[in-house]
Amino acid sequence: MNGRIVCFPRLWELSCEMNSYPNSQYLDFSDTDESYEFFREDARKIASFPLPGRQADHSQKKSSLAGAIWSRMSQSLDSVQCSEGKAGVALPATDAHVEEAIEAIKAEEVIAVPTDTLYGFACDACSSEAVNRIYEIKGRKQTSPLAISVGDVSDISRFAIVDHLPHDLLYSLLPGPVTLVLKRGDSSILEKSLNPGLDSIGVRVPDFEFIRSIARGSGSALALTSANLSGQPSSVSIKDFENLWQHCAYVYDGGVLPSGRAGSTVVDLTNPGSFKILRPGSARPETTAILEKFGLEEVP
Repeated sequence: MNGRIVCFPRLWELSCEMNSYPNSQYLDFSDTDESYEFFREDARKIASFPLPGRQADHSQKKSSLAGAIWSRMSQSLDSVQCSEGKAGVALPATDAHVEEAIEAIKAEEVIAVPTDTLYGFACDACSSEAVNRIYEIKGRKQTSPLAISVGDVSDISRFAIVDHLPHDLLYSLLPGPVTLVLKRGDSSILEKSLNPGLDSIGVRVPDFEFIRSIARGSGSALALTSANLSGQPSSVSIKDFENLWQHCAYVYDGGVLPSGRAGSTVVDLTNPGSFKILRPGSARPETTAILEKFGLEEVP
């Protein structure tokens, strides 16, 4: 089921006249077959909307339109604290919405979630269909690799080789704003179509409980990439990628993220005894200090 994020600025004005509509100008319809989008106050569009029993009288048109849409609402927004924007509504990234996010991942949908660095698009890393969907949304080449996000540090060994790393190194780096590039190995349960041709994978355990809970509940790893069009600035708030909300089953709002747009620090740990910083990111000094403390040598 694809959620549709829909904007109704015109309908809110009509509701003020009729007192028959909730006091919100943005509504989220998840089960409609049509996509209702009113981005301009265009009376011609409203008048031509294909509603059963539409009357010629203008006031009756408005009443029929509001009534029809109200009757198609799939859920009440009364108990949901929503963030409003030009394109629709986003649900808060709280425990109350973890289960629905897990179900969306299991249904091979794409969701938008906050992390400890940036907002990201996430899906089941073991679903080739969902992974391909992320590439389509971002307009990204399939040759550009995706990272994965897992719920706990102990899960990493299911997807990548960690035997060559010093004991407790992973727990010193993670959870945190670091992506570790590791070899996948033959025992990895990752879908082979994820990053084809590469024998390595970037692994994250964000210091953000919401996405970690989703990963745990899904029983898989989440394919994770920044929530933006390829080549565009990364997103630190849901407003930054509101033009892409319509492509997600759910959009979860964690507020404005404080770490800036640098993203996670990416470190290559594929070779025993050494590390290479592939992207400085937001935590290079701290990451380098920890790696050197464990006896790893930085290579250019």
